[in-house]
Amino acid sequence: MPVIRFLRENRDVECYPGENLREVALREGIGLYGVKGILGNCGGCGQCITCFVEIPEGCAPALSARTGVEDLKLRRRPDTWRLACQALVNDSLVVITRPQLGLANKDSQVSAAMASPLPPGPSSWPEPVATEAESESQSEGAGEECKAEPGGAEAVTTGDEAP
Repeated sequence: MPVIRFLRENRDVECYPGENLREVALREGIGLYGVKGILGNCGGCGQCITCFVEIPEGCAPALSARTGVEDLKLRRRPDTWRLACQALVNDSLVVITRPQLGLANKDSQVSAAMASPLPPGPSSWPEPVATEAESESQSEGAGEECKAEPGGAEAVTTGDEAP
């Protein structure tokens, strides 16, 4: 369902409801970090504040509520800034990456991005697809039961006793 429009990169990216904004951006090759962030980001823990993005007014409800980490780390930043690692995408929105760099004609670009409709994205998570190897292993093991005891030790069954 959600589609994220990355304004600086001029790209629309589909994601699933509840996905982490940072993970979506990295998966899709969006330039989320500057040099400092590339060399020393915290991996999504909310401690380095190098993954902050700007969410234009009107798009804020499309993300999860600000976390305590965000309130603490972004207390001196504009209210429209969020940490991508802490934000979950619930609906389609517009995102400005690396807002500290500025953006030429930002207001007009945001207005144009908000005015043009976002394409519909996926409405649910995809069904898992079994690979050929998984299908073969399942058919070979059909009828066999795996008996294991708690702690990972295998149960000894009749005929399998040690001499």
